Amino acid sequence: MPAGLWVTEREQIVKLQPPWRAMSSADIDVIHAISRAVHPMLPEDREVFANRLDLYPGGMHVLEADGTPSGYCVGHPWCREKPLPLDSLVERLPDAPDTFYLHDLALLPAARGRGFADSVVEYTIARVAESGLPELSLIAVGGSAPFWEKFGFRQSVAQPDKLAGYGEDARYLTLVVGPEPTPE
Repeated sequence: MPAGLWVTEREQIVKLQPPWRAMSSADIDVIHAISRAVHPMLPEDREVFANRLDLYPGGMHVLEADGTPSGYCVGHPWCREKPLPLDSLVERLPDAPDTFYLHDLALLPAARGRGFADSVVEYTIARVAESGLPELSLIAVGGSAPFWEKFGFRQSVAQPDKLAGYGEDARYLTLVVGPEPTPE
């Protein structure tokens, strides 16, 4: 894993600004409930969130707007050519990741329009740029592509079977934040 990429929970807490905080195992049930509320047509099992927290706690954030969990952001290092199918578990992170995969960003309606999503996206982009990974990637759903495009994300090619479970409007987007890797 690239040096400097969210190695410890303590490092993450120091740099992540409130009302965002590090996710813990105690948050999994509420995060799963938020996921079901925000993405009712894109269900993921509770185990998916527990799996990502076990694999990469530094990429798991909870939004506590007005003292109540109101959203989350989930991401981890991955391989750009292999976007993950919906509701899939990951056995282990790749030895040589070339992207930071933003698995999901979800906010309850009461937390939207207050700049919370922008702040965690800007934080994540800055951290990935510092890490040495060349890009971020994600699958935009529910008409959210314009939100991501305002940060510079652009549509990229993905295997159709990888996007199939995300809905007809799903788009694979990437944002280059560092030098492209050179072929070996």
